[in-house]
Amino acid sequence: MTDLFDFHKQKRCFAVVGHPVAHSKSPQIHEDFARQCGVSLSYEAIALDPGAFEQGVRNIRAGGIAGANVTVPFKQAAWRLADKLTDRAQLAQAVNTLSFSAGDVIHGDNTDGVGLMRDIQKNLGFSCAGARVLVVGAGGAARGIFQPLLDSSPGELVIANRTLSRARELLAAFASPIGSTVCNLEDLSSTAFDLVINATAASLMGEVPNLPNGIFANGALAYDLAYADQPTPFMRWAMDAGAVRAVDGLGMLVEQAAESFWIWHQHRPQTAPVISALRSGSR
Repeated sequence: MTDLFDFHKQKRCFAVVGHPVAHSKSPQIHEDFARQCGVSLSYEAIALDPGAFEQGVRNIRAGGIAGANVTVPFKQAAWRLADKLTDRAQLAQAVNTLSFSAGDVIHGDNTDGVGLMRDIQKNLGFSCAGARVLVVGAGGAARGIFQPLLDSSPGELVIANRTLSRARELLAAFASPIGSTVCNLEDLSSTAFDLVINATAASLMGEVPNLPNGIFANGALAYDLAYADQPTPFMRWAMDAGAVRAVDGLGMLVEQAAESFWIWHQHRPQTAPVISALRSGSR
């Protein structure tokens, strides 16, 4: 009988796919995780043609890639492509983690929501239980984090969006979202929130959502899903508008990567040293 060996010692290949994707920190994050856990892997950033995502995924799979993280603009396309979806991916209608198995089956998962909640609750020490939470934006990013936010038992969860119909569509996609409401951005002036999450793409364009200054309660946390080497426009605005803390989504990036790493390798890496190294610029 052929001797079996630990599959973690077998070098497997992984990638992050997007367009553009050269800026991605995912390769260094997964390489750091691999060193921690004694896992042998290669991990690269691969730009795919926006008009041929499905063929691109099948090409990299045929080339030996065992799994892929998916970033903009392909998360919904990955959701449509996957043959099997986890519950959280189905709810989000977006996939950021693909796993390729025997029989030509593509598995899709979404680790964004769990990554966000681990960063907020574990790394930042903020409890969402009973908190008044505002999510700004109703696109794919908001959809990916909505159920984990609901599961954290907030006292109130509000979705604010320029287009109210999109916020209503997001809310309607989730069963019995007790204590959740929607509103236009201009209707926020009468409520102060303990946690404000920017789930729009405004920071990526150097802009800030059109929000009133009075939305931050005493001790409020402002959280931008975007991340950058410098404080994002939303973070700078939030500190001027009354937030006690303002953070970007780098911790979420690392935490969602750790969940993907667990899916692929069944190892749970330590995230704190990786976040610290990225923050300090030593990686």
